[in-house]
Amino acid sequence: QVQVVESGGGLVQAGGSLRLSCTASGLTFDDYTMGWFRQAPGKDREGVSCINWSGSSTYYADSVKGRFTISRDNAKNTLYLQMNSLKPEDTAMYYCAAGMLCDSALRDYGYNYWGQGTQVTVSS
Repeated sequence: QVQVVESGGGLVQAGGSLRLSCTASGLTFDDYTMGWFRQAPGKDREGVSCINWSGSSTYYADSVKGRFTISRDNAKNTLYLQMNSLKPEDTAMYYCAAGMLCDSALRDYGYNYWGQGTQVTVSS
């Protein structure tokens, strides 16, 4: 049984930092691309970042480029999202997903396994 579990969310002031983690079990982690997605209240889910199986290729949404960094540790079956210079508009539920597609479009199509999400709230 595949399990994807996010952690690291919380409440932070604007300009602060958070590091999200995502651990996947029940699958061969390095067979999958991994992605971070987010959904704010009343808005559609959007792609934030994704990373290929080896970590050699990454993509970011324009809104987070230069502030967020995605990485993975295949030995630990763990995905990370370092979020710096956080803004109130980054407030959302953040989801981790495992799939087979990672490109600049950051589509959620092709992601087979999803976590339950971790809430990030940025106060102004």
